[in-house]
Amino acid sequence: MTLQYLLFDASDDGEGTGTWDAMASVQASQLPEVMKEVQAVLAWAEAHSPGPRGPLDDGGAWDADQLVQNEGDWTTVTLTITGPWAWGEALVAAFPPAEN
Repeated sequence: MTLQYLLFDASDDGEGTGTWDAMASVQASQLPEVMKEVQAVLAWAEAHSPGPRGPLDDGGAWDADQLVQNEGDWTTVTLTITGPWAWGEALVAAFPPAEN
């Protein structure tokens, strides 16, 4: 699946764990499309899970957090995924951004 709205930025903790943040700010009419992208990414993460989902400090292998905020006519969707670096890079590779 090519992502039309979400763009991931990665950061590495230097110990093999990464964090991938994606954000999209859209008008209400585009929100269903953004949420389809979020659900597709989360479904991939579940299907290719490197272990149990949960906070890494509590023994989870990976975790995800999603936030939806409304401000006037705009809705901002933020998706943060944390897990093993190689797994997260494979996730991002599975969802290339659309070429504009």
